[in-house]
Amino acid sequence: MTLYFAYGSNMHRAAMEARCPAAAALGPARLEGYEFFIGIDGWGSVRRMPGQVVHGVLWRLTPRNRAVLDAYELLHQGLYNVRMLPVRHGSHTTQAMVYLLRRAASGRPKPGYAEMCASAAREWGLPQRHVRDIGRWSISRWTGSRRMAGGEA
Repeated sequence: MTLYFAYGSNMHRAAMEARCPAAAALGPARLEGYEFFIGIDGWGSVRRMPGQVVHGVLWRLTPRNRAVLDAYELLHQGLYNVRMLPVRHGSHTTQAMVYLLRRAASGRPKPGYAEMCASAAREWGLPQRHVRDIGRWSISRWTGSRRMAGGEA
């Protein structure tokens, strides 16, 4: 079993259940010392930023779930890298798999992406400030090249 920290649309329970029905949601978690950003391709990622926190959801994945998510996130096509990072879940810190975009250039979210992330953040009761910040993302003038089919960490 693998622990996975989702910070974008994979926080969305229905979307994860469709992709990975055997995945177990463990609940809200946070990645300290990182910030969330939208990459040039329109999808979310995290990057090192001391003093910042990324809120998300911790999942327990089966090996099959992991393979499905790796394919969905276009890992082998070079969109994301995977790192094991320390994540706070309740009063414990644990190592969890995190997808990070290979290109750290900032961009704008694809249409519908920010709304899905905000909906998931509300569903999980993540901090209101986090939900508001998601709502401020602008979807206008997106010029990325990737299809909507995958890549939503």
